[in-house]
Amino acid sequence: MTETYCAAWERALYGPDGFYRRERPSAHFRTSVHASALFGQAIARLARRLEVTTVVDIGAGSGELGQVLRAEGLKVLDMELDDALPDRLHGLVVANEWLDNVPCEVVEWDDEGLPRYLLADLTPGPVVEGNDLRWLEKWWPGEPGDRAEVGVPRDQSWADVVSRLTAGSLAIAIDYGHVKASRPPYGTLTGFRDGRECDPAPDGTCDITAHVALDSLGGIILSQRDALRALGVSGARPSLELAQTDARRYLSELSSAGEAAELLDPAGLGGFGWVWTAADAATVRRASRALSA
Repeated sequence: MTETYCAAWERALYGPDGFYRRERPSAHFRTSVHASALFGQAIARLARRLEVTTVVDIGAGSGELGQVLRAEGLKVLDMELDDALPDRLHGLVVANEWLDNVPCEVVEWDDEGLPRYLLADLTPGPVVEGNDLRWLEKWWPGEPGDRAEVGVPRDQSWADVVSRLTAGSLAIAIDYGHVKASRPPYGTLTGFRDGRECDPAPDGTCDITAHVALDSLGGIILSQRDALRALGVSGARPSLELAQTDARRYLSELSSAGEAAELLDPAGLGGFGWVWTAADAATVRRASRALSA
């Protein structure tokens, strides 16, 4: 069989000459970590509420989140996109925009309603079978002409993280995604180069990403907007009176409010999903209290 798009995607990002072997992610796309230190401070606040002292940052990029967390007095274990995970994960585990970079099969339904794997050039290939077909039937049924990204590798990657959690630990996957009731009919596969969206050519010249089927991961889903607001992030502007009495503080708080607004924007970063799973029932209850708006 000719190479599927998934195999080409894997090589384009993580192969010997792949995109992530050569490039810094922050040069090509902007995440919540890059938008404001308020994001990292909220993660630190959550860690303190959970009474943990260590944060594991999966898909750490250049370690920007870790810098904020260390400044907040936390221990941080930075894990690169393709690093092997330790046998046990302890504390608060955060995977911010990690799963969207886990390559997966891309499929398209033909005129007869059969899903077919797309090949490296995005032309139709063999009919989908086995676990991939069962996943589609359960999580992303389609019609002729529809496209989808098969979430099996993402589900397996996240299940592997959860299986390593120690008692009292919490794992949160933070990503742009969708649920069954609102799947995009033509999929979400795209590329990013130099901060701009581009065609997802699997040739190593760009980042390749696709939204995550959040509900297939298991766990509890919150929007980033709700989660961050529960953790004290507010886009409220400072009063104009403060500008008269302390102009420097006013400008600082105004800038902070603008950064918070970007993090909370439901049409942007605020629309991201937080999928969280704990190792035990007691931690589920603590996390629920900490993350309930």
